[in-house]
Amino acid sequence: MPVLPAVRADAARLDPTLVRWLWAVGLLSLCFRAWWSATLPMTGDEALFYWWARFPDYGYYDHPPMVAWWIMGARALWGDAAWAIRVPMLLLPLGVGWAIWWAWSPVDRTRAAWAVLLYWLMPMNWLNALMTTDSPLILFAAWSVAALVRAERQSVRGRPAWGLYALSGVAIGLAFLSKYFAVLLGLAYLVYFAGWARARWRGLLVLVACGLPAAILNLWWNLDHCWTNIMFNVFNRNEDADFGLDKVGAYVATLLYLLGPVWVWCAWRARGRWRAAWQGHALLVCVAVVPLACFALMAGRKVIGLHWLLAFYPFLIALLTWLVPAERLTGVRRGLAWFLGLHLVLVLGIAQTNLSQWQSFKHYKRVVEAVRAPELVRQVAAPDVVLMAHAYSAASLYGHAAGVHVPVFGLGSFHARQDDLVVDYSRFDGRTIRVLRTSAPAPGEYEPFFASVRTWQIVQDGQPFHVIEGRGFDYVAYRERVLREVNRRYYAFPSWLPVRGCVFCERLCGAPRCAP
Repeated sequence: MPVLPAVRADAARLDPTLVRWLWAVGLLSLCFRAWWSATLPMTGDEALFYWWARFPDYGYYDHPPMVAWWIMGARALWGDAAWAIRVPMLLLPLGVGWAIWWAWSPVDRTRAAWAVLLYWLMPMNWLNALMTTDSPLILFAAWSVAALVRAERQSVRGRPAWGLYALSGVAIGLAFLSKYFAVLLGLAYLVYFAGWARARWRGLLVLVACGLPAAILNLWWNLDHCWTNIMFNVFNRNEDADFGLDKVGAYVATLLYLLGPVWVWCAWRARGRWRAAWQGHALLVCVAVVPLACFALMAGRKVIGLHWLLAFYPFLIALLTWLVPAERLTGVRRGLAWFLGLHLVLVLGIAQTNLSQWQSFKHYKRVVEAVRAPELVRQVAAPDVVLMAHAYSAASLYGHAAGVHVPVFGLGSFHARQDDLVVDYSRFDGRTIRVLRTSAPAPGEYEPFFASVRTWQIVQDGQPFHVIEGRGFDYVAYRERVLREVNRRYYAFPSWLPVRGCVFCERLCGAPRCAP
């Protein structure tokens, strides 16, 4: 029974109208993303990853290193501006579209071209200009699937394609070095081979063998760096997770929005064809459905962000393109174009506003922090004064604006704690520190750590910010009151985890593991 669509004769030339649409949408989306990436201010997450790239490593506190490696390359070519580090995002949808074409054009050139076009018409491909950990994951996941599709097609015809299986493995390894969600793609592969491709298990072994070095590299980094990836992703970020039906509803709403009304309607109309899809497109169904099903199982306890889905929904779009009858694809294109147009009109309208018009927005202070980071830094910075922030996102933004790394003063949050690995607070002993924060400090919050403390406010675009200046920083007091509490909360390794190195603990107590 077939598990992949059979190769059939197809027209040598694509329909000229379809080709024109591909060129128009590809070029227009590229131009729009270029404008949008130059318009958007640096976000806190991007600034954090920018500072990862300024401290080159093969792993980081929250995630594997791929996004930092991409930013390193972008900085080397184009500089430090927000638009410069986003240049890879300009090309990302083109790279995914190429993977879709490469995978399925040998089967049906016209249908593959439609899949590329309809994927490019999705609003996220126009609006997502931000450089995040999801960016490389999206690209490498698409190419891993594309290589496996071609490998399976050749192997079904009796020509084992070991090189393509190897390419798929290398790509999923690179995806794993981008974000751990690549494991969900690997799970989809296991489901596919267990259910539909057991006879070709050697191909799976080749794939796993070629992806394994990336996992070993990540394991080695964690062994030497406090197991921070494991502590963060398995323990620290999940301590307060509790079940809620509202989270399930939010996940469903997120998925429906991401697909949009046109695809939701098409999926409903094609519901009678899904059973046949498991036979004719089993691999595509697995990579589209299994990760989304895993998110559904998590949704009761975790808020599933929109960006979590971005690496997997291209496969769902490709699958729906194959399920929708050919005569309806023009209607789908028209509906997606209208849905996209609504988003673009909204974005262009927002771009015409100025900052002062957003003062009633709930998170206006955060907007000012991102847009006016250079102005805020200029108001606070002074010679021989160490600038710090109260939160990691703000610190990253201020550091990007100032051109120097800005540490966080205090406990910080459970995520984005790269400072633990790169900042030695003992070197600030006796210095004057200014902490810039959006909220007023609690009474007596800073006095234990300084010989003297004074506070004042600055105003930026109508929004007050608080400055705390402490003279004569007492590192010993900070170590005992703050860093030991950080150790208790975030570095209580399970006893079964061997630890070869942990720079945070080594600074704190002279050993890779400190007593809690």
